[in-house]
Amino acid sequence: MADWSRGNTVDEMLDAENRRLADNLASKVSRLKSLAFEIDREADDQNDYLDNMDSNFLSATGLLTGSVKRFSTMVRSGRDNRRILCYVSVGLVLVFFLLYYLISRIQQ
Repeated sequence: MADWSRGNTVDEMLDAENRRLADNLASKVSRLKSLAFEIDREADDQNDYLDNMDSNFLSATGLLTGSVKRFSTMVRSGRDNRRILCYVSVGLVLVFFLLYYLISRIQQ
């Protein structure tokens, strides 16, 4: 009779150990499942962000194309427009150097 009760306690211990391991596995699986959902959600958000960036780049490309066309038209036109273009170019270069000088003074 003692052997039967000892076998029963071993079975109970093994059953308790199996339940503990099963609970541990279940918690790990639920954690992995939540991580997989978060990764999926983040991937969807990043895809939406990239799609929006693509449309923004296309609109910027359209604006730059129009600006280049207007600039080319101005360069091909008469002498007065070329003089204005030179003044604007020199002004932009001077503004760039002025901003560079001011920023370098602020950082020191």
